[in-house]
Amino acid sequence: MVNAGDMNGSGNLMDFLDEPFPDVGTYEDFHTIDWLREKSRDTDRHRKITSKSKESIWEFVKSLLDAWSGWVVMLLIGLLAGTLAGVIDLAVDWMTDLKEGVCLSAFWYSHEQCCWTSNETTFDDRDKCPKWQKWSELLVNQSEGASAYILNYFLYIMWALSFAFLAVSLVRVFAPYACGSGIPEIKTILSGFIIRGYLGKWTLLIKTVTLVLVVSSGLSLGKEGPLVHVACCCGNFFSSLFSKYSKNEGKRREVLSAAAAAGVSVAFGAPIGGVLFSLEEVSYYFPLKTLWRSFFAALVAAFTLRSINPFGNSRLVLFYVEYHTPWYMAELFPFILLGVFGGLWGTLFIRCNIAWCRRRKTTRLGKYPVLEVITVTAITAIIAYPNPYTRRSTSELISELFNDCGALESSQLCDYINDPNMTRPVDDIPDRPAGFGVYTAMWQLALALIFKIIITIFTFGMKIPSGLFIPSMAVGAMAGRMVGIGVEQLAYHHHDWIIFRNWCRPGADCVTPGLYAMVGAAACLGGVTRMTVSLVVIMFELTGGLEYIVPLMAAAVTSKWVADAFGKEGIYEAHIHLNGYPFLDAKDEFTHRTLATDVMRPRRGEPPLSVLTQGSMTVEDVETLIKETDYNGFPVVVSKDSERLIGFAQRRELILAIKNARQRQDGVVSNSIMYFTEDPPELPANSPHPLKLRRILNLSPFTVTDHTPMETVVDIFRKLGLRQCLVTRSGRLLGIITKKDVLRHMAQMANQDPESIMFN
Repeated sequence: MVNAGDMNGSGNLMDFLDEPFPDVGTYEDFHTIDWLREKSRDTDRHRKITSKSKESIWEFVKSLLDAWSGWVVMLLIGLLAGTLAGVIDLAVDWMTDLKEGVCLSAFWYSHEQCCWTSNETTFDDRDKCPKWQKWSELLVNQSEGASAYILNYFLYIMWALSFAFLAVSLVRVFAPYACGSGIPEIKTILSGFIIRGYLGKWTLLIKTVTLVLVVSSGLSLGKEGPLVHVACCCGNFFSSLFSKYSKNEGKRREVLSAAAAAGVSVAFGAPIGGVLFSLEEVSYYFPLKTLWRSFFAALVAAFTLRSINPFGNSRLVLFYVEYHTPWYMAELFPFILLGVFGGLWGTLFIRCNIAWCRRRKTTRLGKYPVLEVITVTAITAIIAYPNPYTRRSTSELISELFNDCGALESSQLCDYINDPNMTRPVDDIPDRPAGFGVYTAMWQLALALIFKIIITIFTFGMKIPSGLFIPSMAVGAMAGRMVGIGVEQLAYHHHDWIIFRNWCRPGADCVTPGLYAMVGAAACLGGVTRMTVSLVVIMFELTGGLEYIVPLMAAAVTSKWVADAFGKEGIYEAHIHLNGYPFLDAKDEFTHRTLATDVMRPRRGEPPLSVLTQGSMTVEDVETLIKETDYNGFPVVVSKDSERLIGFAQRRELILAIKNARQRQDGVVSNSIMYFTEDPPELPANSPHPLKLRRILNLSPFTVTDHTPMETVVDIFRKLGLRQCLVTRSGRLLGIITKKDVLRHMAQMANQDPESIMFN
C-alpha cells in the first residue's frame, strides 16, 4: 500500500479491493460469466484453504468439510429430487383418475389403488370395483346409456379445463419462469448465461404444483423435461447454502450439471441414462469430477424414488417389459423404417412448433396465454374423450403399447383369434390371426396418432410446464405398434415367403409388436431431441429390455441421420435460437474463411472504441463513460495516443468500486484521478485524493491478432467460455470481439437473422 500522505500530504491512497466489498465478482442478469476468471478464483480459494489447513486442527477440519461439501450437496439434491418426483407421480395418478370418477372408501386413492384395497374385485372385472364410481354413477346413479356418457364427457372436460386454468394462472401470477420444459434455458445457463430467478425457490414450488395440474389435465405433454428443471432448482437451492458454490458461478454450474442427471434419473428411473443425458445433451463443461458426482446424485435420487414406490410395482422402471421372443435380423428393415419415420416426425415437429412459437411471440396471440391454454385444453379434452387411447394418460398408453400379449391380457390390442387345440405354455403364445378387437384398435390408434402429432405442435411452448419426451414417445409407440401388428400378421399369413421362411415356422411366436412400439418410441424421441447414446441407455433402463439394444441403436442412429439431413438443430437448440440466448453450441461447425478483423468492433465508419487510460481519467470521466455506454467492460490502455494495452476492467466492478470509494474514503470527488498502475506518480499538494483501482483490473485479458482466422476465434470462445476477446496488432489495441459478435457473425454466415441474438 502506498502512503500518498508522504508524497503530497493528501492522506492515504486506498486500493478498494484489498478488502473485498459486497457483490464484487458477481454478474448482472442476462449476462455471460467469465469461465477463466471463475476457474482462477476457485484455484486461489483452494490454494488458500490448503495452506491454512496446516496451521491448526480446526483449519484442517474446515478443509475436510470444504472437500466433502460437494458430496453433501449431491446427497441433498438426490433426496429432494427423488421425493418431489415420487409426490408428483402419486398426485398425477390420482388427479388423472379424478376426471373420470372417485373412490368412495378414500377419495385420495386413484382407480388402481381403490381396486387394490377392495375385497370384492374379481380377476375378470379387475378394472371395475364397487368402491370406484364414475361421476354418472355417483350423481345420477347410472353407469350405462347416453345420459351417463354425456355427463361423464362433460365432467371430464370441466375437470381438464379447471386443472389447466389453475396451472396457467399460478404460472402467470407467481412464477413466469415455471413455464415450458426448461431444458433450453438449463442448457443456456450451464453454458455460462445468467437468468436470475429461473432456478429460484418460487419457480421450484410453482413448477412442482403446476406440473401435476397440467399432466392431470390430459394435455399432450409430459413431466420428464420439467423434472430436469425441478432438479436443477433443487441444485441451485442447495448450492446457495455453501459459499464454495454460491460465490462461484463456474462451480455452481458443476452442481447444476449433476442435478440435471438426477432429474432424468427420477423422470425415467434411469440413473445411468441421466448421467449420459447430462453429458451428451445439456452440459457445457463436464469434468471427470462432475461425472462421479452426477452418478452419485442420480443414484440417490433413484433410490429415494424406489423407496416411495409411486408405480406400486416395486420397480424403478416406468414401462417394464418382458418379451419372450428374440428379434431376428430380417426385422432390422422395419426397425430402420421406424427410424426414418422418427426422423421425419422430428423434422416436421421442430419446424411446425418453431413457426407456431414465433407466431406467438410476434403477434397478439402471445398477449393471451390463459385463453390459449384454455382453448387448447378444451380442444384436447373434446377430441380425446371418445377415443380410449387418447382419453387415458399418455404414460398408461405407452405402457399398454409396449406390453406383450400374454394369456391374461384383456386389452383390445390382444384380441386375437385363438386356436382351441393350443396346448403351449402360457408365456409362449404363437402368432395368431388378428380378431375384431385388434382391427378396431388399429383404426383407433391411427386416429390417436394423427391427433397426437397435430395437438403436440400447438401444446409445447405454451405458458405452462410442458415436457416433450412422453408425447414424442407416444407418437413413436403408436406408429411402432401398428407396424408391429402389420409385420406379425404378414408373417402369420405368409410364413412361406423367403423373408419369413428361415425364422418363422407355423405355430411359432415370431414377432413381438410391443418391441416395435419400443423401437418407434426411441426413434421419435431421437428425431426430436437428436439424442443417441443417452437415448438408447434411457430406453433400455426404462423398459428393462437390455436384449434389444441393437434395434434401439439402429432406430436412434437412423432417426438422427434422417432428421440431420433436414437441419442440424434439435428442438432444444431451436428454442434457444428462437429466444435469442447466447448459446455457442459445441456441435456447430464454423468453416468460413473470415478473420478477426472482419468481426471486431468498431467497424469501419463506427465511432472509436471506448477505453480507459491508466492514469489520466477522473472519476467524473469514467462515470460519464459508464452512463453513456452499455458495454460490459472497457479495455485499459497506457494513453489514447499509444493505445498500448494494459488490461480489461469490468463495468459492474468499476461502478461498485467508485460507489464504495465515495462511501468509505474521505476526499474522493468527481475530479479525483483514477489510477490503474501499481505506483501512482506524485501529485501536487492541493490535488484531490486519487483513487487506485489496480486490483479490479484483469491484467491478462485474452487477445488475438487482427489476422487470426474466425474459425480459431470461435474455437477459443467455445472451449474457454470467454465473454470477450481483445484484438491487437503489435501490442496496440484495435478492437474487441464479444460472444454476441461471434454468434451474430455465425448467424450471418448461415444466412440467418443476426439480430435474433439479443443477449450478451
